[in-house]
Amino acid sequence: MRRIAKFHKVSKEQFVNSMKEEFPQYTEADLEDMYESLELPKRATTGSAGYDFYAPFAFSLPAGATIKIPTGIRAEMEQDWVLKLYPRSGLGFKFRLQMNNTVGIIDSDYFYSDNEGHIFVKLTNDSKEGKTVDVAAGTGVVQGIFLEYGITVDDDAQGVRNGGFGSTTNK
Repeated sequence: MRRIAKFHKVSKEQFVNSMKEEFPQYTEADLEDMYESLELPKRATTGSAGYDFYAPFAFSLPAGATIKIPTGIRAEMEQDWVLKLYPRSGLGFKFRLQMNNTVGIIDSDYFYSDNEGHIFVKLTNDSKEGKTVDVAAGTGVVQGIFLEYGITVDDDAQGVRNGGFGSTTNK
């Protein structure tokens, strides 16, 4: 198995600022405690393909509701690799918890963005049975899988990334 990536926390400042934008109800002390408690993604078993990303805080998500979570995590990986994010299987199966963009794509150059490559996940509880998803802080909510990719022989991409969602759109 080839080792091609490493997870890091974003800076405390980046995490706190991102959390304040999404969740202004938390105090500075709450956010610093959350930051100190952040766990880097890891695999549960030697046969697991996915690295679990953990919720930095507890939340309850009723059917039909959406939440955008700053994970506090960034991924440094070799060029020609991508990190794909999916909901954890159990949450998807039990509650129809889904990522709003279906699959999160974290490109290798995202690590160098102004926001430090801070990975966010936006989840929706699409339960058809009216179930509420209750997630404790530190619970795995999404899983990331590293994959190698190829490019076309006539590829001439010259752009440089600086940002996240939609930042590489040329038109």
